[in-house]
Amino acid sequence: MPQRFDKAEALVDEILKRLGNELVVGLPLGLGKANHLINALYHRARANPDISLTICTALTLEKPSAKSELEQRFIGPLSARLFAGYPDLEYARALRSGELPSNITVREFFLQPGGWLGVPLAQQQYTSLNYTHALATLLRWKVNLILQLVTPGETLTDGQPARYSLSCNPDISADLLEQRQRGELRMLSVGQVNHALPFMGGSADRPASDFDLLLQGEEYEFALFTPPHSPAATKHHAIGLRVASLIVDGGTLQIGIGSIGDAIAYALRLRQQQPERFRALLQRLEQQDSLQDRHCHPFEQGLYGVTEMLVEGFLTLIEAGVIKREVEGKLIHAGFFIGSPVLYQILQRLPASTRAKIAMMPVSYTNSLYGDEPGKRQARKHARFINSALMVTLTGSVVSDGLADAQVISGVGGQYNFVAQAFALDDARSIITLPATRTQAGKVSSNICWQYPHTTIPRHLRDLVVTEYGVADLRDKSDAEVIDAMLSISDARFQPALMKQAKQAGKLPPAYRLPEHYRRNTPAQLESSLRTMQQPGELPAFPLGSGMSVEEEDLAQALSALKTQIGSKRALLQLTWQGWRVSASSRQQVALKRMKLSKTGGLREGIYRALLLATLPR
Repeated sequence: MPQRFDKAEALVDEILKRLGNELVVGLPLGLGKANHLINALYHRARANPDISLTICTALTLEKPSAKSELEQRFIGPLSARLFAGYPDLEYARALRSGELPSNITVREFFLQPGGWLGVPLAQQQYTSLNYTHALATLLRWKVNLILQLVTPGETLTDGQPARYSLSCNPDISADLLEQRQRGELRMLSVGQVNHALPFMGGSADRPASDFDLLLQGEEYEFALFTPPHSPAATKHHAIGLRVASLIVDGGTLQIGIGSIGDAIAYALRLRQQQPERFRALLQRLEQQDSLQDRHCHPFEQGLYGVTEMLVEGFLTLIEAGVIKREVEGKLIHAGFFIGSPVLYQILQRLPASTRAKIAMMPVSYTNSLYGDEPGKRQARKHARFINSALMVTLTGSVVSDGLADAQVISGVGGQYNFVAQAFALDDARSIITLPATRTQAGKVSSNICWQYPHTTIPRHLRDLVVTEYGVADLRDKSDAEVIDAMLSISDARFQPALMKQAKQAGKLPPAYRLPEHYRRNTPAQLESSLRTMQQPGELPAFPLGSGMSVEEEDLAQALSALKTQIGSKRALLQLTWQGWRVSASSRQQVALKRMKLSKTGGLREGIYRALLLATLPR
């Protein structure tokens, strides 16, 4: 049974006593980090240069920080409510400031999206890996210690739990523990107890004997990291409706985090509960001939979920009766989770018998077909693996994790794993989703580009690509056919230039012309198509909830719109003028009060108020 400690420093003493000064720490991705323990170990190594500390991890979580006074007025109170109890990770502070001691190394294979751009040390020490390859890499790095956040099961007569759950993160740890049990790995297993974590089953459910040392005590309990949702715009809902019509009843589903994932889950729920409304909205988007191959009926057999990340969308689909096809008695097999307060609220209200049908597993199970391949093939029928991208080239290469200058935005994660599965399984498809354009500093750019120096998924694995303007089926197509399909889902403002580049490269015939109806792919046309059909409450900005108050949801939408214009003086001046000319509605007044802008105290506050009035929902 584990040796228990109520002081982190004493536990660190025991680690050093057992392992010496050469420490290679496996620290779970995202939420599963034992924050107090890694902080104590970091401080010890910083104070003693004879200790060599290598931290092998992914998705280091940091509280959101404001980039302007206006953002601070919004983020400050929100952060105090959602993140106040979450302990900062000391190695992350040092990594960001460039003050990481020379005897400490941090290796990450997935970065908090966009959070580490321009941070030299983080960019230099990033390791590009498929999620399923991380285990083997850890073994080659000679990991000898894991520090994991765990939650206890039922207490026995001796007052101690017989089992603990890895809860949110069996993704790699479960396989490490299995190898240790088989005598294939010498490693110290250390847990930090946190009762805020939900006890989850599957491979996350471990005997107490899996842990050598445990840290527990009131001072080491902390609130979970619960980021709120981002708002979904009309373009995200259009993507969601199109994708939902590609999902086969009786099939298998994988979706990810973000506005598009939320919109997909919302559309699937709409298809289940209001199929007539789902079809009516879809008809506003699609050409009549393309609807013949789509799926608009409610789910009778239901779907089975297999995913590396358990997101709120999966839980809402269980409640809606969409996820109901069981595999080995389970509705969902997932590798890890992190989510807004909504995720934990749904987990709490699910009946215990239903929650028991969510199995948390290593990514070697969810992200690959290896190990019981016949069983996985039988289970994962009609699979639809849905992932998002930053850009897609006209010839079908996908850019998801990095930029042309080699700066890493996030990481490959499991995207390649699921794309590869889509080609390995019968009747499976990979679906890549992205908005057709992005706006930065007031300038609109196309996310469909001719070519790009960085690639995440190569073009020989091109399959289905979905934007707000349509579905491009690229599998088994020639380059010219692929380019034609990609042009049909691109924004009309960029089609001529893209077409010209393809013709200059000899990839399209000189006489090629894009059909007329695709040349109407504009935001105005999209808004008109959906909003004229939309009923009150349909296609909401936060389709699954948000973890925020109503006025905070309104402010999140406004600040999201403003963020795209920052850097353009002309755009900001136009918005300021627009806001100065209108009076605040009662709904807007509540949001302004939240930002302490009910009354203005000078020119700066007057500008802030005007910018919000121009972008807040009325």
